[in-house]
Amino acid sequence: MVSLICTLQDHRDDVNCCAFSATLLATCSADKTLRIYNTQDFSEVSYSPLSGHGYGVHCCCFSACGKYLASCSTDGSTVVWSTDTGEIEAVLEHPGRSPVRVCAFSPDSSHLVSGASDGTLGLWDFPTKTLHRMGAVNDTTMVACSFTPCGQMFVTGSTYGDLRLWDLDMNQLHAEKNTHDLGVTCCCFGPKILSGGSGVVQFRLASCGQDSTLKIWIVSRSNTGSTLTTCYGCKMQLLHTLTGQSAPVLSCAFSADGQLLVSGSVDKTVTVYDASQGALLYTLNQHERYVTACAFSPSKPLIATGSMDKTVNIWSVEDGRSGHECKSLPVETARFSSEGRKLPGHSRLLVSDWSEEDVGAWLCDEGLEALVETFKANNIDGAELISMTKETLASELNIESVGLRSKVLRKVEELKAGCVCTGVPDEFLCPITRELMKDPVIAADGYSYEREAIESWIATKNRSSPMTNLPLQTTLLTPNRTLKMAIGRWRTSQ
Repeated sequence: MVSLICTLQDHRDDVNCCAFSATLLATCSADKTLRIYNTQDFSEVSYSPLSGHGYGVHCCCFSACGKYLASCSTDGSTVVWSTDTGEIEAVLEHPGRSPVRVCAFSPDSSHLVSGASDGTLGLWDFPTKTLHRMGAVNDTTMVACSFTPCGQMFVTGSTYGDLRLWDLDMNQLHAEKNTHDLGVTCCCFGPKILSGGSGVVQFRLASCGQDSTLKIWIVSRSNTGSTLTTCYGCKMQLLHTLTGQSAPVLSCAFSADGQLLVSGSVDKTVTVYDASQGALLYTLNQHERYVTACAFSPSKPLIATGSMDKTVNIWSVEDGRSGHECKSLPVETARFSSEGRKLPGHSRLLVSDWSEEDVGAWLCDEGLEALVETFKANNIDGAELISMTKETLASELNIESVGLRSKVLRKVEELKAGCVCTGVPDEFLCPITRELMKDPVIAADGYSYEREAIESWIATKNRSSPMTNLPLQTTLLTPNRTLKMAIGRWRTSQ
């Protein structure tokens, strides 16, 4: 059976992805942060949250050894983190600086692949952190990728609805068109290599999409001999089409032994299937909004599911699949959260309105009393605080300790996330920065953005819409005075 053991409530915006290592759980969010938890008791590690991205974080994944964590973002980068210290090991800038939607390690961690909104793929040599090969599929967005368990091929899924197999030289080996009507949302290979006989190696592949289905495929590959390095041909055969959810299926993942398959859907449910038979075992009802992410632990019988309700649910999986009928499981659970901590100046919701005294009080509340005089001497108010960078702390405030600088920045990111998310109407937040807009403008796609954010986007993102990824017909921006007045009235009322 499957039972809910805890709910993590630390993110301040949609949870986009969950990933396990042997000992850690990583989650990432539109709030621009990653949070890292010990899987022993799901307490947050000392260096969490990780705040290195300028925009929302779409995907995260661990290297096989668990020493590295990769994350990718709308900011056009894939960041590699040390899981020992939480420090950034490398920043991999995607060519073209298009928003990076997905990233995945090869099983031996020798390669890392990243896929972007402009349809491009980057295959990175991970030991050297250098770009190995580039590939592209025109007129689509890459949203999913996964390596075969042998590590010699990977599959990508796109909003066009196709699944494509690639080798490590970025040669396209096979294209399966129209696998999901209206687009693929996620895909993943099973963990085991299957024998197809007569020099054929097979893999099990799961994919899901906007057509509300979860599909299981057999991917076959012909080889010259006993090795997996020379490929004569690939083909895909549909094994099962699973229809246990009533709305688009956004995520899927195999268990470590390949026997179970989990998926999350827009219908707010999590489903667990027998991967071999395609039989629905459990339907889990606990999230209040779309389920956007799911992952199995490689070392423990655990599932993590993330949602647009800003929570991550942790489920315990007990063996005993055979003979079970589908069961629906509403459950009670312990809820872990950092909410409820009262902040200095909390009567002013916006940190940018804080005085120097409010900043000093906040430093004391966060155990940073030693910096109060330094901040006061440099006239750091709320507006200065939220624009703080490592360079500012080092060169202008002369804070020499790397650890202390990192702690300050983590606290600032927590502060910004906490103050933005509670109570602010969503339509007042810029879709790019997820921060309250001061100078809202309407772009050619019909959406409203903070002027500075959309101007920067247009200058660096090839003039595509942040919301639709379609080309902007014009770069003309129209002031949204009605929205600006509404935001002003709301601020006055707080």
